[in-house]
Amino acid sequence: MNDVARLAGVGLKTVSRVVNGEPRVSEAMAERVRAAIEELGYSPHEGARLLRRGQTACIGLLLEDVANPFYSALAGAVEQVARANGFLLFTASSEEDAAQERELALAFCARRVDGLVIVPAASADHQYLEPEIEAGVIAVFVDRPAVGIAADAVLADNVGGTRAAVVHLLRHGHRRIGYIGDAAEIFTAAQRLRGYRDELVDSGLPFNESLVAMGHPEPQFVHAALDRMLAGPEPVTALIAGNNRATVAVLRDVSTRPNQLALVGFDDFELADLLNPGVTVVAHDPVALGRTAADLLFRRLQGYRGPVQTIEIATRLVPRGSGEISR
Repeated sequence: MNDVARLAGVGLKTVSRVVNGEPRVSEAMAERVRAAIEELGYSPHEGARLLRRGQTACIGLLLEDVANPFYSALAGAVEQVARANGFLLFTASSEEDAAQERELALAFCARRVDGLVIVPAASADHQYLEPEIEAGVIAVFVDRPAVGIAADAVLADNVGGTRAAVVHLLRHGHRRIGYIGDAAEIFTAAQRLRGYRDELVDSGLPFNESLVAMGHPEPQFVHAALDRMLAGPEPVTALIAGNNRATVAVLRDVSTRPNQLALVGFDDFELADLLNPGVTVVAHDPVALGRTAADLLFRRLQGYRGPVQTIEIATRLVPRGSGEISR
């Protein structure tokens, strides 16, 4: 700016006013400043300008696994909102590790991000964020709530989703309905199991723990769970898979078995509609989750000081064939 001022023959304050679009500069003087800027190739230091205002125009996004298509869609929605507000987005994966989540979140804060959107890892305690929030960082949690602190959260209707899946299978004559879900300490997994259990009980059927398998849905785990559920004189005739990875693992495993199982998966996934039969799913919208969380974050950044909110996004059952196989 000093170089621009010298070349244009004006004071530093005049250059600042022209660069920032402020009034009280004559058009002739402003034109001299713009000509000097063009000749020197000057560009304002946006970072310095924002820091003077107490902002960096950056937010951080922490996901469980950026390679998971569900979280990729969520990240894309957050990025769209950030760009619309003139902000940059930094993204990282916790890999479902609470220590890694803490390390990454604090690394973002050390780089002075203005806000965080976090899909929390299982068993994480978020009290580590209290000093950052007190210092002005805005944190919004998505897909799972914060633990140990009061913070905004945007969640899917996990309980209602698995309730709807159970009702759907009951209507097609099934009474032995198995459930394969993610690790029970994960909030979404626990909520989906609760919906499955509650709907069975409310429908007059027993909740049978032998028909439930909760753990990381690796092929070996799913195979062992299906071996157990399909053994004996009363095998399951239908199955609910608790997330997209569990659904894919189930599909691969049952393709080698003679049993024909009705299947409803939680989370939609690519090509689910092209399989034969198409896969019936409980769909929840990762774009809506990401957009709602980001909108809430920017509302806070713009000065909203209302009470902490938990917003729940509805799910919907999408029938495609696999969940309509009758008993």
